[in-house]
Amino acid sequence: MTVLQTEKQHIVLSAVINPIGNQQKNMWHKVDLLQPLRQWIDALEIHNRKVAHFIAKLIPAQCPFERDIVLFGRIIAHIPPMCKLNPLYEQFIGLRFRALCYLVDQCGEDIQSYC
Repeated sequence: MTVLQTEKQHIVLSAVINPIGNQQKNMWHKVDLLQPLRQWIDALEIHNRKVAHFIAKLIPAQCPFERDIVLFGRIIAHIPPMCKLNPLYEQFIGLRFRALCYLVDQCGEDIQSYC
């Protein structure tokens, strides 16, 4: 470990520089089995009004699972949004956004009903 001393603080270089001994740990790469599906969803282009409407209706604007459980006017429990646990959440939201943009830009429609 190398420590540089300046007037006001110490800088530890071992936190920045990866020692040769730790390279064995970094050799294993994580395999993302969903990456091809993510790329496919990200590459989808919307060119049809009916498909754009279907996607905008199918994918909700907000997580439908988030709830407050109320008993006698008091909140007794809160169910957090679980949509972000979905490994394809970002891709679905991006697809919905592209569908809404198509409806506005290409079709000139009002999308207030989807928000």
